[in-house]
Amino acid sequence: MVELLTRNWWLVALRGALAVVFGILTLAWPGVTLLALILLWGFYALIDGISAIALGAAVPGHRWANVLIGAVGIVAGLVAIMLPGETAVVLLVIIAVWAIIAGVTQIVAAIALRRAVAHAWFLGVTGALTLMLGVVLLFNPGAGALALVTTIAIFAVIWGVSLILMGFRLRGLRNATVQEA
Repeated sequence: MVELLTRNWWLVALRGALAVVFGILTLAWPGVTLLALILLWGFYALIDGISAIALGAAVPGHRWANVLIGAVGIVAGLVAIMLPGETAVVLLVIIAVWAIIAGVTQIVAAIALRRAVAHAWFLGVTGALTLMLGVVLLFNPGAGALALVTTIAIFAVIWGVSLILMGFRLRGLRNATVQEA
């Protein structure tokens, strides 16, 4: 495995460079990136919906379930494609509500477990942070969507730099192996 990686070190570095470029472009155009992700999901939902209806028509028994799932997928896909801004906001509101419920549940569990489990306060802190995330997203979903895209971009840059460094490290190992032989 190491030999294979050292021979192809440049592919690792290339992957890193592409991740860095993706991250920089995403930071430069977060709105465009968010729009592209929503549209991509919209087309996926549309195609999945058509496939589910075709499956419902082809497979006997429980056809209604596949047709229903397909119809919902088609509608969701079309809404995402035709109204991408509203789709982003609705998705962030759903995430916000989930985070609020999860945060409150974690806090309640931490209080209930405080005597039975060591360091249950970690769960309470996690719950508080999750609750705060939900509240922030709920009251400002547009900024939350862009923050999510920015987080993905920063991760891509860090990941890309790590891959580039790994690629050059592999190159160094390859050169050291060649010199020893």
